[in-house]
Amino acid sequence: MLTIVTGEETEILRKKAAKVKDPTSEEMKTLIPEMVRTMRKAEGVGLAAPQVGLSIRLCVIEQGGAISVFFNPKITSMSKETTISEEGCLSLPGEFFPIVRSEKITVRYDDAAGNPQKLKADGFLAIVLQHEIDHLEGILIINRFREQRKKHLYAL
Repeated sequence: MLTIVTGEETEILRKKAAKVKDPTSEEMKTLIPEMVRTMRKAEGVGLAAPQVGLSIRLCVIEQGGAISVFFNPKITSMSKETTISEEGCLSLPGEFFPIVRSEKITVRYDDAAGNPQKLKADGFLAIVLQHEIDHLEGILIINRFREQRKKHLYAL
């Protein structure tokens, strides 16, 4: 079991993660099931590698019992239509923030076999992907919330 890194001031959570050169390496094949176990034990729906102390561009997401693995994900398009949802984070236990996200996104990434993929996501999956990709960019929901509040994106 991996340990989840917590705290908004933790350096690894604030740093942009490095690209994974070989998604098919033995290290990655061992890491992925460990990340999934850790995410499930913590009752999360997504987990990014920086949250377990590894500054690499990898995240896992579980939706409807299916696990998706994203190496080096990059959002290539975002809808102008947005949604606000209450988000929590395994690295900020017990804290929840209203976060504005695009309703639909397109993501390019490499799968666990190292093959390039493209995914059009909407709804809950789009929100979770944006949250996990934020982790890979060194952005926590508390930062996203503060930035959005300054821009007056919330109706009072």
